[in-house]
Amino acid sequence: MKKFWPWLRLVLAVAILVGLGLRLGTGAFLDGLRAIDAFSVTAALAIGLVTTVLSAGRWVVVARRLGLSLSLRTAVSDYYRAQLVNAVLPAGVLGDVHRAVNHGRESGDVGRGVRAVFFERFAGQVVLVGIGLAVLLTHPAAGLDLDLDATTAGLVAAGLAVAAVAGWRVKPVRRVLVNTLADGIRLLSLKTWPAVIGLSAAAVAGYVAMFVVAARAAGSQASITQLAPVVVLALLIMAIPVNIGGFGPREAFLAVAFGAAGLGAQQGFTTGIVYGVLALVAALPGAVVLFLSRRAEAEEVEVVAERLGQSREQELALAR
Repeated sequence: MKKFWPWLRLVLAVAILVGLGLRLGTGAFLDGLRAIDAFSVTAALAIGLVTTVLSAGRWVVVARRLGLSLSLRTAVSDYYRAQLVNAVLPAGVLGDVHRAVNHGRESGDVGRGVRAVFFERFAGQVVLVGIGLAVLLTHPAAGLDLDLDATTAGLVAAGLAVAAVAGWRVKPVRRVLVNTLADGIRLLSLKTWPAVIGLSAAAVAGYVAMFVVAARAAGSQASITQLAPVVVLALLIMAIPVNIGGFGPREAFLAVAFGAAGLGAQQGFTTGIVYGVLALVAALPGAVVLFLSRRAEAEEVEVVAERLGQSREQELALAR
């Protein structure tokens, strides 16, 4: 199953997009591409910079609380690179895996480096869910949605509990759970979690702003009040690991949600396409980081090779 799951995710994502294309027509997709202009691109880059700095700051707070050294400058560059990798590769998390392992190696503790990224991303999702519930509570149709969310949350919690009990019986897994729980308790400090929550909430506001820009570029005249519940739920849907560079379930949900709200299913699909492209644009500075890091690695290899060559020459000279 591990072998076929990545391909299955791709097939499911493609099936969703093809189904939407057949149902709504390719015009919605083309409209989304044509809707992108200089203003939306500039706004995406600006919003992307703000949300990246906020998310990187959250990572710095978590990492330092766990005893790992991490500067904001390094965190921002690594976060940009991770976002670009997440956006262009199907799995959607490989960039985060890379920055977690890379930071762990540089800090001398890979396990704690991975846990720092896990808690940083987990905190962001928890805050997003909290904001989502708050939005649904203030929405006229919140009752049905809230019941559904409560049922889903109960099923997820039960599944996690069963997995934890089963994993506790395996020694390596038990060790990971113990270390994760210990680090989680450390993050409950009043010096840590208020900052993490604040940075996460500000980042969510940035994502919502990006969605509003995408909706306006797509031609939607819906008010912020109408868009807010749909946008927050769309952000939660994006966490489903079945997509191609983020495209897939998000567009399906937006088409259904916009249609149900009387805003037009095609408008929702177009908004999803525009958002996906703008999100990729916002991550493009990561390409600069990748280029510079590759160049630095190449220069480092050249320096090492030169030193090895000099040492070899000195050894030969001494041998003579």
